[in-house]
Amino acid sequence: MRNPNFAGVVSRPRRALGAAAVAGLAGLGLAQAVSATELDAAAPIATASTADGTEVSGVKIDAKRVADPSSSKFTAPLLDTPRSVTVIPSKIIEQTAATSLADILRTSPGITFGAGEGGQPLADRPFIRGQSSGNNVFVDGVRDTGGQTREVFNLEQVEVIKGPDSVYSGRGSGGGSINLSSKSPKLDTFVAGSAAGGTDNYYRVTADGNYAFGKNAAFRLNLMATGGDTPGRDSVDFKRWGLAPSLAFGIDTQTQATLSYYHLDSDQDPDYGIPLAAKRTWGVAGTDGRSRPADGILDVSRNAYYGLDRDWMKTKADIATVAVRHEINENLAVRQVIRYGKTLNDYLVTNPGDGGAAQFVAGEWWMKRGTKSRWNETETTAFVTDLTGKFELAGLKNRFNLGLELSREINDNATYVIFTTAGSTCPTGFTGAGTGDCTRLYAPNPNDAWTGVINRGPASQSKTRSGSIYAFDTIDLTQKLLLNLGVRYDDYSTQGFNATATSANGVVTGVTYASLAKASWDFVNYQIGLNYKPTPSSSLYVSYATASTPPTIAAGDQNTAATPAQALLDPEDTTSLEAGAKWNVFGDKLALSGAVFRTERKNAVIAVSATQTEQAGEVRVQGVELGVSGSVTRAWQVFGGYTYMDSELVRGPYTSVNVGDPLANTPKHTVSLFSTYRVTPQLSVGGGAYYVSKSFGGNQGGAGGGANKVFAPSYTRYDAFASWSLSKTIDLQLNVQNLTDERYILRTNGVHHADPAPGRQAILTVNVKY
Repeated sequence: MRNPNFAGVVSRPRRALGAAAVAGLAGLGLAQAVSATELDAAAPIATASTADGTEVSGVKIDAKRVADPSSSKFTAPLLDTPRSVTVIPSKIIEQTAATSLADILRTSPGITFGAGEGGQPLADRPFIRGQSSGNNVFVDGVRDTGGQTREVFNLEQVEVIKGPDSVYSGRGSGGGSINLSSKSPKLDTFVAGSAAGGTDNYYRVTADGNYAFGKNAAFRLNLMATGGDTPGRDSVDFKRWGLAPSLAFGIDTQTQATLSYYHLDSDQDPDYGIPLAAKRTWGVAGTDGRSRPADGILDVSRNAYYGLDRDWMKTKADIATVAVRHEINENLAVRQVIRYGKTLNDYLVTNPGDGGAAQFVAGEWWMKRGTKSRWNETETTAFVTDLTGKFELAGLKNRFNLGLELSREINDNATYVIFTTAGSTCPTGFTGAGTGDCTRLYAPNPNDAWTGVINRGPASQSKTRSGSIYAFDTIDLTQKLLLNLGVRYDDYSTQGFNATATSANGVVTGVTYASLAKASWDFVNYQIGLNYKPTPSSSLYVSYATASTPPTIAAGDQNTAATPAQALLDPEDTTSLEAGAKWNVFGDKLALSGAVFRTERKNAVIAVSATQTEQAGEVRVQGVELGVSGSVTRAWQVFGGYTYMDSELVRGPYTSVNVGDPLANTPKHTVSLFSTYRVTPQLSVGGGAYYVSKSFGGNQGGAGGGANKVFAPSYTRYDAFASWSLSKTIDLQLNVQNLTDERYILRTNGVHHADPAPGRQAILTVNVKY
């Protein structure tokens, strides 16, 4: 990998909060409010524990962490919140050896990841209930903009809201949103760390130190360094490092101030996967003895890598936050958060399907390499004010939250101008070779020589401003009947310009700037839910929620194909109706949940001709979610769920999908289950099982248009886990990811490429806590 040289923590009033929850729940994420003492009693007895009674690893879920979402916008515990919310606690993150957002979200069914294509950067791009949610990621309740591949070393838990939730998170939340809850200073002094090594040159070192001083102050520092190769992929390696210091004063007092900073730096080989079958000129010569795969994914080796040593992918993230919370009295508290963040996503990647169709020449299949590049810097400033409390009116108890959010985002986007002076030789007879830079389709060589000129082009820019006010209230109509209400008003505006470069031999010779019209929208979203509690440990609910997804006038996003960049579109509207049940059993040791839902987007953008689009499309996703979390017995714990999604284009066509077709990245069936069992006081064993049925790629249809032609086949993946307590402060943890070395496609964009999933990898970790 080489890059050439170029010319705070959200909290709620302590007295207004429910106590700790049993655990986060994959699937619907049910978390029943119980006391920390009850949680300790529910967990298995451990001999290797720290001073606070929690384990270094093993199967016990951290009883000191509230498993409700960290956002004060939730005015009731999750058991009494009438919608689907998944909370994935730190213990599940540690036990599964997760290092990325994609690793964490694998434990929650119904979430898939899309490939970077069509203006989407190589970055985290989760799909929740069939809707792209890459722009709906938050850190401690504040939107985390910019294309990023996120780390987990500073996370306390991950919270996923499923279904339209613009009332919580504002614009662009048709499928749901993801909140990353950061680690924060505590009032006890401790030092924890881990050192891991594994196959494929894997290493990872983390450190977590907390120093309490004075009566109510503490400093916490998290550090991480990691690197290695991607299992099953030739020449794809990575390295990352990060640090996250935080300082808090007035912890557990009426006034608390927290200052925090987060930095992540990564450098890796970008991987655009393998080309699709559509990129081979099937039938030409027809003498290679290969048949076209039914799934449209080329029958090449999983470790085939089409990149070159010139390729790079570097990302940086810097986030500074100041959070102040003041408890006015036992019924009222105010919180102010100020956030400044800056991210950079910088890459040049070889696209195996972008150089044209492969050609059968001299008894072999050859293809010309294509390229994709991006330099994307995003700067965000945000101010969030919350007023939270409780009151009684006309004999009815109310728990409320009122808030104001103001933000500004500046997005600079550029590509690289690339000129090849000498590439790998194309064989005689290869047409349209140009300068060269060819490779064998079935035996690509990442060590092929390449020389040329690479210069960064001019940056296009967009500026976005948004202001929001919102209100939430949970009203106890009776002891058994709760009414949950929420409403939010957003004022959103954006403007920008496109920069187009002319070049000669890789050198920019001229720049043309095109101003894009300033656009603004305002919209109101709401939710209403009714919760009936047959018992204190159960609830039945029904809810209705809305979301608005405004377009952007920056090129390469929603205004593509037939719509000129200057054309202004209306926000797409999404609605959802959901009914479900949540139930804690075995003395609140095991949480069960189930729900049915129906999500509709009724004014999706569709192409009605080669030169015109209209917002007349309609898509629908409906299905069932089941979840389980907690202790079946004192020694056996489970975390997982099942999601069924029936997706359909009701009116279209929509991104080359025909009416009646299922949506991209929306498999019908997804199952995730991670379970551990304490065999002896020292030994715990377990593992995970994950099943995903086939799912179609984005932008389906290709040159043939219309029907879905490319899909990722179904797969089942197994992981293994074991931990051994060496002492009260040290244990060993073994993870084997993809135990059976299953070959499967993680995602496909449906046009150029498919991304093979990593192969089998064994990781041995030493965990220490004092």
